[in-house]
Amino acid sequence: MPRRGVTALACLAALVALACEGGTSATPRPTRSAPPSSGPGGIAALGDSITTGFASCLVLTSCERNSWSTGDGLRVQSHYRRLLEQDSAIRDRTYNHARPGARADALEGQAQAAVRDRADYVTVLIGANDVCRGGVDAMTPVAQFRADVDRGLRVLRTGRPKARVLVVSIPDLYRLWEVGHDDARAVRAWRRGICPSLLAEATSTAPADRARRAAVRDRINAYNTELVAACRAYGSRCRHDGGAVHKVRFTLDLLNPLDWFHPNATGQGRLAEVTWRSSGLAN
Repeated sequence: MPRRGVTALACLAALVALACEGGTSATPRPTRSAPPSSGPGGIAALGDSITTGFASCLVLTSCERNSWSTGDGLRVQSHYRRLLEQDSAIRDRTYNHARPGARADALEGQAQAAVRDRADYVTVLIGANDVCRGGVDAMTPVAQFRADVDRGLRVLRTGRPKARVLVVSIPDLYRLWEVGHDDARAVRAWRRGICPSLLAEATSTAPADRARRAAVRDRINAYNTELVAACRAYGSRCRHDGGAVHKVRFTLDLLNPLDWFHPNATGQGRLAEVTWRSSGLAN
């Protein structure tokens, strides 16, 4: 999610987006010539570093095998693994186009890649990097965020009109500050530049710092409102998670111990669990 001054749940330091040792590659895998008999024929993930499994392998890089959406590792019961249990024809038909640091304006290009993949199921988790900027004034305006999301979804609706789309709410980053600002390890990590609009001066009780954090919290709420509306405007093939991710009561044991920001493998599993219930694909 984060990069220095610009992070992502999301979740959302200047970090290099390399594949984690032993993790899966973001390179699209070969697609079978015929779709499966039931369920989606391929799953594509759009978004930011949360969906890449960033730092979930105890290294500050992406680790796609632990992705809540497309991961194929055994530690996370991802959407892909759940679909595979329903229909083996989906095996290896996963495409993770999420990227660390991505903001909503990256969705259009990611969606174009999903269309080229001919994905039949697409997950979208975006927005943490739109708030995790250098300051409140640098956050993406709400109207611009909505326009960026609409452009990305329009690409999917035009290019894959029969695909199912799951739009996921932005995690409650303010709660992350609430549970972590008294932990010395988290505060030290955050000082490296992780989500400065929210986490800078994490222990300060000064009115200006309190107001800054409240502004970030309010902006996330506003983005989440627009995600609901954007999915509704998309039509019946789009489902929203009903705020399930935002409602997750994250604790420090669901975060990795390197940046105390991104979900660890257990946290990724929690995201997979709550979003799967909203997907409409569970048997």
